Order: sequence, then C-alpha cells, then structure tokens
Amino acid sequence: MGKQHKKKYAEENAAEEMEELTQEAEEEDEEDEDEEELDFDERRAIRRRRRIRNQVIVYLVILVVLAGVTAGGVAAGRKVALRIQDKKQEKALEKELEEAAEQESEKEELVIDTPEPVEEEVEEEDILGELAVSYFSEMSIENKVAGLFMVTPEAITGVRTATQAGDGTQEALNTYAVGGLIYFDKNILDKEQIMKMLSNTATMSNYPIFLAVDEEGGDISRVANSKVEVEKVDSMATIGSQGDTAKAREAGTAIGAYLKEIGFNVDFAPVADVSSGEDSILRDRAFGTDPQLVKEMVSNAVGGIEDNGISACLKHFPGVGSTTEDTHDGRVEITKSLEEMRASDFVPFQAGIEAGVDFVMVSHATAPALDDNNVPSSLSRKVITDTLRGELGFQGVIITDALDMTAITDYYTPEEAAVMAIEAGADMLLMPEDFEKAYGAVLAAVQEGKITEERIDESLERIYRVKCAGKLE
Repeated sequence: MGKQHKKKYAEENAAEEMEELTQEAEEEDEEDEDEEELDFDERRAIRRRRRIRNQVIVYLVILVVLAGVTAGGVAAGRKVALRIQDKKQEKALEKELEEAAEQESEKEELVIDTPEPVEEEVEEEDILGELAVSYFSEMSIENKVAGLFMVTPEAITGVRTATQAGDGTQEALNTYAVGGLIYFDKNILDKEQIMKMLSNTATMSNYPIFLAVDEEGGDISRVANSKVEVEKVDSMATIGSQGDTAKAREAGTAIGAYLKEIGFNVDFAPVADVSSGEDSILRDRAFGTDPQLVKEMVSNAVGGIEDNGISACLKHFPGVGSTTEDTHDGRVEITKSLEEMRASDFVPFQAGIEAGVDFVMVSHATAPALDDNNVPSSLSRKVITDTLRGELGFQGVIITDALDMTAITDYYTPEEAAVMAIEAGADMLLMPEDFEKAYGAVLAAVQEGKITEERIDESLERIYRVKCAGKLE
C-alpha cells in the first residue's frame, strides 16, 4: 500500500473516531437536561466525571490524529482506535485519572495545612547532620581522637612561642589532626602577622579547624590589648552597670566583627557567671549581680558575636561568680545549694543556650550540690551530662576549662583528667598539661574498649555541626 493510500486510510479512521466522540458529546448534552433535577453533590460528581472523560477524549483524539498523519503510523493509529472502542479500558483509565486527581487534591490540602518553616528547618537540620558526619565518618581513630582536643600551637609544634605557621605547623597538623588551636597575647604581634598565621593554619589543616581566642572586652582581650588596632570594648561589668542590654549586643557585634576579619572563628566569651559582688573572683569580667540583668546581657552578647559568624562560648558552668578563689591556683568549691543555683547561676546560661550559643565551657570548681563526690565539674558526669545536657538541654559543644590549671594538675595526671572528661560527657578538652600523654590515654581507652568509638562520634558530630553550619549559609 502506497504512502498516499496509507494516509487516506488513517484519515478515514480518524474521521470515524471523531464521529463516535461527537455522538458521545451529544449524549452528554442530553444528560445536562436531567442534571438540574439532581442534588448538588450528584451534579458535582457528574461534572467531575465528565471533565475527566473530556480529558481522556482530548488525549485520545491527539493520539489518533498524530497516528493518522504520520507515514508508517497506521498500525499505531489502528491500535489506538481499538482502545477507544474498548469500554472496559476507557473506564479503567477514567478511574485512574480520578484517583490521581483526588490524590493531587489531598496533597494540596496537606501543603496548605503544614507550616512551611517547620519543614524547611527539619530539612536543613538533616542536611547539616549529614554534612557533619561526612567529615569524620571516614577518619582513622587516631584522627578522631585528636579532633577532641583544642591546644596551643606550641603544644603540637614544640616551639617556645609560635608567631607564624610554616613547615613546622604543617608537620604537626599532619601528625595530630587537632580539632582546634587557641591563641594568646604572645602569639599576636600585629594584624598582618596574625591574619597570615591563622590563614595558613586553616589551609594546612586536613579538616576544618577551630581558631579560638579569649576576647571578652576589658582586660581579657587578647587582640584588643595587642598592637592590632581594633575597636576597644569596655569590660562586661562596665556595660552591665549601664543597664542597657543593647550595649551588650553592640559589644558582641564589635568583637565578632574584628575577630571575623582577622580570621578567628571561636571566641571564649561571654562570661555568663552571676557575680556575688566585690569579693567575686571574676571582678569586672561579669555583667553584674542580678541574674535577670545578666541573663539579658548574655543573650544579647551571644547574638552580637554569632551574628558575625563567630562561635560564642558561655563560661564558666555551673557558675563561679560566688567563689573567691581561682582554679588556676588550686581547688575551688561552689557552696550554693541546687535551689540557689537554679534561681541564680543557671539563669544566664539557660538564656545563652536559648539564644543559640555554640559552646559552653565547664569550670574546674567542685559543686557538691550537683555532685556529692566533689569531683571537679569539668570531670563530673553529674554536672556535664545530667545537669548541663539533661536539665538545661544544651546540645552544642561542651569544652572543659584549661586542663593545665592546678585545680586539675594537683589531683589528676594528664591521662586521668582527659579520660575522665570524655567519660563525663565533654566534647573537647582544652589545653591539657601534657597534650601527647592526654591524647595517648584517650586513644588507648578507645582501642581497649573503655570508651567506645560511638561515644567519640557523638562528640565529633556536635563539633562538626558547628564547623559546618556556615557552609549552609
């Protein structure tokens, strides 16, 4: 059969099918006359079925025409025509379309009823968790353990004073993939020097690394009190005495801005302790003696710092504002009852946690009201896991205060202190007296099964959630 005949044959079939479809349309017009006698729901159902049938007819007509005008497509057009005549298949197709329409309708209603911000928040949280796990899941156990330590650059390089990051730093970071480095006055000579040092260190590290500093404002300001020219921020006591919480945010914003510019990403501030007055060991480092005022100041300071992409750290949990002795110099005890601590010391920490703070630093002071074994809070499971995690609900990174203080070194070896802190629930160990010994002890504890690798992974996930958070912005 020639192409002309094939085309004519297909067109005749298409015409016949169109005639059948026209007849069906006329029958539907007759149904319209009876429709007015039906109730609303029945009329609605009839119109819905008709709409679906019309869609089916349109799709099938298109298929018939395409099949008819295409050379060599006669057989396909014939097949479609036969399907039109098959009432069972037509009904089945109508039913499928109707079910699909109902499902789509239900889906639209579900989207309207579900608050979109909640869905987006959950989705972002899942992405952040997956990104965090991707960083440490393939690490060796040696690198995982090293990632729990934050030390001075001198601790891993062996130099007396580190003021640059060169080959020695590269070799040290290849050997010990520490989770962070902390810098002091002696490491900061001028702006260009410290910026280059931090930039090189971040580049040399095989994993994202915390670069931290104590920048509270006032006397405890490693950068502002160096030769680097930055905005000077008053002490927390001076800001607190003004009673204007906006000043605390301004201070946090100023500090966060210049730390970000220089290359730091963690600030061990603000102090969240409630001072007991002139006798307090904190002197002018605390915002004040009123828990409610300190609460507002701390919350605003955290916001100012972290708005600049710098992780803030509340210190010194559970609160050392009422003590008169220094953990740098020996054993210190918090004598308050649990009720007193909840009414005073916990209040600013809770506010900072609710403000989204990334870190909380735990003090070495003992707190018999929380742990009657008189274990330093930094090594106490009752303080870290039961109280800070359990009661206050903090899910961020918990870091010990510097483990080279005599409140620790007079009573525990570097090995003992490091293992106890991890067992208590700490995520990061700050400045052990002997880094290599502390690192070796934690590694051995994991290899021997005293500490599980899953426990290490729990801390690494919290650490890398903070490290990766900026990558999603």
